[in-house]
Amino acid sequence: MKLIKLHKDLEQTIQDAQRHNQKAQYRLYKQFAPKMLSVCRLYISDLHHAEDVMSTAFVKVFKHLNSYENKGSFEGWIRRIMVRTAIDFLRQQKRIEFSTDVVEQFEVVEMPCLTEWSVDELQGFIDQLPEGYKLVFSMHVIEDYSHKAIAKTLNITEATSRSQLFKAKRLLKTKLETYRSSSHGQV
Repeated sequence: MKLIKLHKDLEQTIQDAQRHNQKAQYRLYKQFAPKMLSVCRLYISDLHHAEDVMSTAFVKVFKHLNSYENKGSFEGWIRRIMVRTAIDFLRQQKRIEFSTDVVEQFEVVEMPCLTEWSVDELQGFIDQLPEGYKLVFSMHVIEDYSHKAIAKTLNITEATSRSQLFKAKRLLKTKLETYRSSSHGQV
Protein backbone atom coordinates (compact mmCIF):
# COMPACT_ATOMS: atom_id res chain seq x y z
CA MET A 1 0.00 0.00 0.00
CA LYS A 2 2.82 2.42 0.81
CA LEU A 3 4.34 1.94 -2.67
CA ILE A 4 1.02 2.78 -4.34
CA LYS A 5 0.74 5.95 -2.23
CA LEU A 6 4.29 6.98 -3.16
CA HIS A 7 3.49 6.44 -6.85
CA LYS A 8 0.28 8.48 -6.58
CA ASP A 9 2.16 11.20 -4.70
CA LEU A 10 4.78 11.31 -7.47
CA GLU A 11 2.09 11.46 -10.17
CA GLN A 12 0.40 14.33 -8.36
CA THR A 13 3.68 16.16 -7.86
CA ILE A 14 4.46 15.79 -11.58
CA GLN A 15 1.03 17.10 -12.51
CA ASP A 16 1.45 20.05 -10.17
CA ALA A 17 4.91 20.75 -11.55
CA GLN A 18 3.51 20.60 -15.10
CA ARG A 19 1.20 23.45 -14.04
CA HIS A 20 4.36 25.41 -13.08
CA ASN A 21 3.86 24.98 -9.34
CA GLN A 22 7.31 25.91 -8.01
CA LYS A 23 6.90 23.97 -4.77
CA ALA A 24 6.14 20.81 -6.76
CA GLN A 25 9.13 21.47 -9.02
CA TYR A 26 11.31 21.89 -5.96
CA ARG A 27 10.01 18.59 -4.51
CA LEU A 28 10.93 16.82 -7.77
CA TYR A 29 14.34 18.44 -7.72
CA LYS A 30 14.97 17.42 -4.11
CA GLN A 31 13.82 13.87 -4.81
CA PHE A 32 15.88 13.28 -7.95
CA ALA A 33 18.90 15.60 -7.66
CA PRO A 34 21.17 13.22 -5.71
CA LYS A 35 20.75 10.39 -8.23
CA MET A 36 20.99 12.75 -11.19
CA LEU A 37 24.20 14.30 -9.88
CA SER A 38 25.62 10.77 -9.82
CA VAL A 39 24.54 10.32 -13.44
CA CYS A 40 26.23 13.58 -14.48
CA ARG A 41 29.31 12.67 -12.47
CA LEU A 42 29.65 9.43 -14.46
CA TYR A 43 30.31 11.48 -17.56
CA ILE A 44 31.98 14.58 -16.13
CA SER A 45 34.97 14.17 -13.83
CA ASP A 46 34.90 17.62 -12.26
CA LEU A 47 32.19 17.75 -9.58
CA HIS A 48 31.53 21.48 -10.07
CA HIS A 49 30.98 21.03 -13.80
CA ALA A 50 28.79 17.99 -13.10
CA GLU A 51 26.68 20.11 -10.74
CA ASP A 52 26.38 22.83 -13.39
CA VAL A 53 25.33 20.27 -15.98
CA MET A 54 22.76 18.82 -13.59
CA SER A 55 21.32 22.29 -12.97
CA THR A 56 21.13 22.97 -16.70
CA ALA A 57 19.47 19.61 -17.25
CA PHE A 58 16.87 20.29 -14.55
CA VAL A 59 16.00 23.55 -16.32
CA LYS A 60 15.37 21.42 -19.43
CA VAL A 61 13.34 18.93 -17.37
CA PHE A 62 11.02 21.67 -16.12
CA LYS A 63 10.88 23.41 -19.49
CA HIS A 64 9.81 20.17 -21.22
CA LEU A 65 7.85 18.63 -18.36
CA ASN A 66 4.60 18.81 -20.30
CA SER A 67 6.08 16.43 -22.89
CA TYR A 68 6.32 13.70 -20.23
CA GLU A 69 3.24 11.54 -20.82
CA ASN A 70 3.30 9.32 -17.70
CA LYS A 71 4.54 6.44 -19.85
CA GLY A 72 7.54 4.60 -18.50
CA SER A 73 9.72 5.65 -15.63
CA PHE A 74 9.82 9.33 -14.78
CA GLU A 75 13.28 8.82 -13.33
CA GLY A 76 14.38 7.22 -16.60
CA TRP A 77 12.98 10.20 -18.53
CA ILE A 78 14.96 12.62 -16.35
CA ARG A 79 18.03 10.41 -16.61
CA ARG A 80 18.01 10.57 -20.43
CA ILE A 81 17.91 14.37 -20.25
CA MET A 82 20.87 14.33 -17.84
CA VAL A 83 22.90 12.07 -20.14
CA ARG A 84 22.17 14.17 -23.24
CA THR A 85 23.03 17.38 -21.37
CA ALA A 86 26.31 15.87 -20.14
CA ILE A 87 27.18 14.81 -23.69
CA ASP A 88 26.35 18.30 -24.97
CA PHE A 89 28.66 19.77 -22.32
CA LEU A 90 31.50 17.46 -23.34
CA ARG A 91 30.97 18.37 -27.00
CA GLN A 92 31.11 22.08 -26.15
CA GLN A 93 34.34 21.48 -24.26
CA LYS A 94 35.62 19.51 -27.28
CA ARG A 95 36.61 16.68 -24.98
CA ILE A 96 35.04 13.84 -26.93
CA GLU A 97 37.44 12.03 -29.21
CA PHE A 98 37.02 8.55 -30.57
CA SER A 99 40.03 6.60 -31.70
CA THR A 100 39.76 5.91 -35.37
CA ASP A 101 41.17 2.40 -35.29
CA VAL A 102 38.22 0.06 -35.12
CA VAL A 103 38.85 -3.35 -33.63
CA GLU A 104 37.42 -6.03 -35.92
CA GLN A 105 37.88 -9.05 -33.64
CA PHE A 106 36.82 -8.65 -30.05
CA GLU A 107 38.10 -10.98 -27.40
CA VAL A 108 35.97 -11.29 -24.31
CA VAL A 109 37.30 -9.01 -21.60
CA GLU A 110 36.66 -10.66 -18.25
CA MET A 111 36.45 -7.89 -15.72
CA PRO A 112 37.84 -8.59 -12.25
CA CYS A 113 35.42 -8.71 -9.33
CA LEU A 114 34.45 -5.12 -8.61
CA THR A 115 33.24 -5.59 -5.03
CA GLU A 116 36.70 -5.00 -3.58
CA TRP A 117 36.62 -1.35 -4.63
CA SER A 118 34.44 1.46 -3.35
CA VAL A 119 32.19 3.41 -5.68
CA ASP A 120 34.56 6.39 -5.40
CA GLU A 121 37.57 4.23 -6.32
CA LEU A 122 35.75 2.77 -9.33
CA GLN A 123 34.65 6.25 -10.41
CA GLY A 124 38.28 7.35 -10.18
CA PHE A 125 39.37 4.52 -12.48
CA ILE A 126 36.57 5.31 -14.94
CA ASP A 127 37.55 9.00 -14.85
CA GLN A 128 41.05 8.03 -16.02
CA LEU A 129 39.70 6.57 -19.26
CA PRO A 130 39.92 8.69 -22.41
CA GLU A 131 36.64 10.61 -22.88
CA GLY A 132 35.42 8.53 -25.83
CA TYR A 133 36.01 5.27 -23.96
CA LYS A 134 34.46 6.65 -20.78
CA LEU A 135 31.39 7.93 -22.58
CA VAL A 136 30.64 4.67 -24.41
CA PHE A 137 31.48 2.58 -21.33
CA SER A 138 29.15 4.61 -19.11
CA MET A 139 26.34 4.65 -21.65
CA HIS A 140 26.54 0.91 -22.37
CA VAL A 141 27.54 -0.65 -19.05
CA ILE A 142 25.91 1.71 -16.57
CA GLU A 143 23.02 3.27 -18.49
CA ASP A 144 22.29 0.12 -20.56
CA TYR A 145 22.19 1.89 -23.93
CA SER A 146 22.47 -0.38 -26.97
CA HIS A 147 25.32 0.18 -29.42
CA LYS A 148 22.72 1.35 -31.93
CA ALA A 149 21.42 3.99 -29.48
CA ILE A 150 24.96 5.05 -28.55
CA ALA A 151 25.88 5.40 -32.22
CA LYS A 152 22.81 7.52 -32.90
CA THR A 153 23.32 9.71 -29.82
CA LEU A 154 27.03 10.29 -30.39
CA ASN A 155 26.89 10.38 -34.20
CA ILE A 156 29.34 7.49 -34.57
CA THR A 157 29.02 4.04 -36.10
CA GLU A 158 27.95 0.99 -34.14
CA ALA A 159 31.36 -0.53 -34.91
CA THR A 160 33.04 2.49 -33.33
CA SER A 161 30.82 2.13 -30.27
CA ARG A 162 31.72 -1.55 -29.91
CA SER A 163 35.39 -0.79 -30.43
CA GLN A 164 35.39 2.00 -27.83
CA LEU A 165 33.65 -0.29 -25.31
CA PHE A 166 36.13 -3.09 -25.91
CA LYS A 167 39.09 -0.74 -25.48
CA ALA A 168 37.54 0.85 -22.39
CA LYS A 169 37.02 -2.53 -20.73
CA ARG A 170 40.51 -3.68 -21.62
CA LEU A 171 42.10 -0.49 -20.28
CA LEU A 172 39.93 -0.46 -17.15
CA LYS A 173 40.80 -4.10 -16.45
CA THR A 174 44.51 -3.28 -16.78
CA LYS A 175 44.19 -0.31 -14.43
CA LEU A 176 42.28 -2.35 -11.83
CA GLU A 177 44.74 -5.25 -11.96
CA THR A 178 47.75 -2.93 -11.80
CA TYR A 179 46.30 -1.10 -8.82
CA ARG A 180 45.42 -4.36 -7.06
CA SER A 181 48.88 -5.86 -7.53
CA SER A 182 50.67 -2.65 -6.50
CA SER A 183 48.50 -2.16 -3.42
CA HIS A 184 49.24 -5.71 -2.29
CA GLY A 185 53.00 -5.23 -2.69
CA GLN A 186 53.25 -7.46 -5.75
CA VAL A 187 54.81 -4.90 -8.08
